[in-house]
Amino acid sequence: MATRTKYLHLIVAATLAFSLAPDAGTGTMSITSEAQADSAGDGTVSGAVRVVGLQTVSTRIDMAADPACLKMHPAPVMSDEVVTGPNGALKNAIVYISEGIGNRSFDPPTVPAVFEQKGCTYNPRILGIRARQTLRLINSDPTTHNIHPVPQNNREWNMSQPPGSPPIEQTFAREEIIPVKCNVHPWMRGYIAVFKHPYFAVTDKNGGFELKDVPAGEYTIQAWHERYGVLTQKVTLEPNQTKALEFVFRP
Repeated sequence: MATRTKYLHLIVAATLAFSLAPDAGTGTMSITSEAQADSAGDGTVSGAVRVVGLQTVSTRIDMAADPACLKMHPAPVMSDEVVTGPNGALKNAIVYISEGIGNRSFDPPTVPAVFEQKGCTYNPRILGIRARQTLRLINSDPTTHNIHPVPQNNREWNMSQPPGSPPIEQTFAREEIIPVKCNVHPWMRGYIAVFKHPYFAVTDKNGGFELKDVPAGEYTIQAWHERYGVLTQKVTLEPNQTKALEFVFRP
């Protein structure tokens, strides 16, 4: 009986040693994590955002109040509040999951999200960021800016950033879409959209968006635009499915 027990212990030890051995060529342990198992079968929600009918006409931005800003733009600068392409493709709308995440939690990215002041405008105009992710504010202009986010659910702050000064780093703890202004240059407007999950995207010049690695389930998807408001659709996503959506604003 003692001999049999000894052999059983040897077999168990050998099995554990084999399961924890490094993968050939990778040097990593071949242990399947719960997170990796959960990612199997994730799908994609993609599509486009458009606007049809009467659209906002871009207006010229008057930067004469600051000669440094004016000097950087030999040609007229037009407002980028509404930027459209062929067939009403709408740039700078943000598409995101608003309901359906449940109690899933996500660690914030370690890489900062960058909000740059360049040419006396915000770049990008609409920035998507994760809750508790570092926000890095950069002044690339030869003039002083004053960054003033105006949140409803987060702490409000207002900081001056002279030319050549180091980046400012801040975080936001709660979800919301936050208007940002510069108290020195009243034409400067931007938005920081804060989410507790990674399922959001800002539309490109073709109005396109893509939400990747979305677990199967039922979700509410919203498209937000600073001028046209919010559109909502519900979607059921099956494992490994790609779902196409179109959001059409009709002002």
